[in-house]
Amino acid sequence: MHTEGTFSPETIDEVRERYESLGPTAQTVVREVARAMAFDREEYDDRVTGDVVETARDVLFASRLAVTVGTREEYEDWCESYDGEVIEVGHERVDNVVWHAGPGDEAVAATFQDEEAAAVATLRRQAFGRLYRELV
Repeated sequence: MHTEGTFSPETIDEVRERYESLGPTAQTVVREVARAMAFDREEYDDRVTGDVVETARDVLFASRLAVTVGTREEYEDWCESYDGEVIEVGHERVDNVVWHAGPGDEAVAATFQDEEAAAVATLRRQAFGRLYRELV
């Protein structure tokens, strides 16, 4: 069992503070990508919307979430000690699971057989959508 990522918020305030702090970084990332794509000022103004920057901020936030990667048995042991609701996606007969508990009484989990990196990415999207989107 191991952990990928570093951000594991314990409070809603931590979630909101982190999300807000990523605004300038998201703007810089989008601006530099647009520059690399050779957008002129008119194209930049036309194509780079608030939604584009918000999407970049969402991705930056989710990409640092701490997720635990383990076997089905390790996950089930964790579930026994967790007091909240767990939303699991995938098949129950798969050998490995990746999971993340949010600051409330909810957690998300995704099962996988071989593709750990894909499972981690999927779980982070699930975590953001199910646990954090409404908070930020």
